[in-house]
Order: sequence, then structure tokens, then C-alpha cells
Amino acid sequence: MSAPTAVLFDVPGPRAKARNTAAGVVTLLLVAALIAVIVWRLAATGQLDARVWEWILYENVQLALLDGLVNTLRAFVSGAVLALILGALLALGRLSDHKWLRSLSSGVVELFRAVPLVVLMFLFYYGLPSVGITVSTYAAVVLGLTLYNGAVLAEVFRAGVLAVPRGQSEAAYALGLRKSGVMRFVLLPQAVRSMLPAIVSQLVVLLKDSALGFLITYPELLFQAQFLGSNAALGSPLIPVAMVVAVIYIALCLLLSWLATWLERRSRRNPAVIAVAPTERADAT
Repeated sequence: MSAPTAVLFDVPGPRAKARNTAAGVVTLLLVAALIAVIVWRLAATGQLDARVWEWILYENVQLALLDGLVNTLRAFVSGAVLALILGALLALGRLSDHKWLRSLSSGVVELFRAVPLVVLMFLFYYGLPSVGITVSTYAAVVLGLTLYNGAVLAEVFRAGVLAVPRGQSEAAYALGLRKSGVMRFVLLPQAVRSMLPAIVSQLVVLLKDSALGFLITYPELLFQAQFLGSNAALGSPLIPVAMVVAVIYIALCLLLSWLATWLERRSRRNPAVIAVAPTERADAT
């Protein structure tokens, strides 16, 4: 009798499970040891002393960090919404029955997936003025985030739709639905659940990529951290400022992941989805 298999690999047996558990424990111990060494070195060099953290009590510093956070969220929300829209449109283009539209969409996707995001931001902010078009740092950051992440999300959407069993679309066509109706009412609702983890993962990447805006002087969190950390009047608290900003980014990413988990659970409890099961069983009998 053949061993049970998962989607991508064989289900591990007792020995493999033991090896995996041992490897996990060793990895956790190594990570804990690394964190302990870092904390020890920070304490030994005085980076955890109260006097080094006095800068965070100043109102102007707090306002500067808050301003950077607002600008980061501004760029993230705008870039995320536009990237999702662009990704959906490009995915539909790649799934189109028209060859010219498929070719055009594929070319756009491959182009912007290949160009580094920071290059796009530099082109928009420093390159466009040479042809008479001037854009703000905010617009350059959002355009770069939209084009790069939209191209990546297009492949996520396309893979999610293609992962739906082919019989679903064939049954919908047999009922007389057009391709737009099949996509809206049959394929996309089923594909959303499988796409959600990949979409959230890419949105987390988008959130962190917004930090590249400091290279073109966009006043987001990293830009404010660089300014505050190199400020001699505050004692140049570079490491403490970097730690605070890192905690803020981690909190934002965890909040985004929690939101995705909540949306996934909510979609599973959708009565419109659950109500399909009895109908299918009745038809089968």
C-alpha cells in the first residue's frame, strides 16, 4: 500500500517527524541564543540605558514618527488598492480569449516584474522631469508600488483562477453563462480563498517596500528614522530609533495578517456559500 501523499510532498513518517521536530527545536534554540547575544551586546554598549531613550519623550519626536507612520500608511493603502485593481485587470487580460490582449498583458506583467521597484521610483521621480513631467515623491512611490506589485498580483490572481477545477467552468457554460458571468459568479468566489494567503503575503511585501521611498526623500517612517537617528541634538540614537521603527513595521504586518485571517474565517461562515452544499447533495441523489 503506497504511503499517503500531500499536494507537494509525501506525508512524513515517524522518523521524518522526529527529525523535523529535532530540527525545529535546534532552530528555535539557535534563534533564542542569537537574540540573547544581541540583547547582551545592546546592554553592554549602553543602548538599553534610560538616557539613550530620552528622545522618545519629546513631543516633536513623537509627532515626527506619527507623521512618518501616516505617510507610510498613505502610500501603502493607495499602492495596495491600485495594485489589486491593476493585478485583476492584467490577470483578466492574460486569461482573455483574444490573443492580442493576452500578449499585451503578458508583456506588461513580465516587464514590471523584471524591473526593480527602486528603479521604477527613480525613473518616475528623477526621470520624468527630463521630459517635462514633474511628480511628487508620494506619486512616484505609489506608481512604483502599483506597477511592480500589480504585476506580481496578476500572476497570483491568474494562478488562483486556473486552480479552480475545470468542471466548475464547464458546468457554468453548460447553464448558459457567458465568460464574464462564469468569472464573477463561479471562478472568482472559489479562487479568492486559495488566493488570500498569497495576496496578503504580497501586501506585506508592499508595505515593507514603501520604505524605499526614503531614497527619493519621501517622508515615511524610515526617512524620519534616518533623520532622528542622525540628529546630534538627540544624541544620535540610531539603534534605538531603528528598534522603535522595526516594532512599528512588525505590528503593522501582524495587523495585516490578522485582518486576512479574519476575512478568511468570515468568508467560510458566509451562508450563501454554505447553502450550496445541500443543493448539490440533492442533485446528486
